[in-house]
Amino acid sequence: MKLKEGTGWKACYNEEKGVYGAEIIFRGSWDLYEISAEVFARLSPKMDGSEAERLIGTGRRLYSHTNDECGPAYNIVFDEDYAVYCQWLKKAEPVGRTWSTEMTDAAVELFESEKANRPQRRKKREQREKTK
Repeated sequence: MKLKEGTGWKACYNEEKGVYGAEIIFRGSWDLYEISAEVFARLSPKMDGSEAERLIGTGRRLYSHTNDECGPAYNIVFDEDYAVYCQWLKKAEPVGRTWSTEMTDAAVELFESEKANRPQRRKKREQREKTK
């Protein structure tokens, strides 16, 4: 595992699986992303946290945790395989409620910001429906 880290972010390359992942932590939110090799190469521990967040945010969001003053804490698992991308994690320890699979599927279909998750969510939904 190749790891890079800066203020409010961490990124790694999972050499075994050939995938890149990253996390952003900021004021009550924690997000995990699949990132490209190009984004990983551009990340530097010396870069400003907001610049790193902008770069990482261009990737596909895998997991989201929000715990702010706007309501109770909640989690959204966009891809159950997030630990493959973010290899330093064993498993996220959810605080608060986690959105249901159906609610997450609906949000991915509705929100343009989650369009990168549509192919894998549709494939997983199709697999679930076949096993019913």
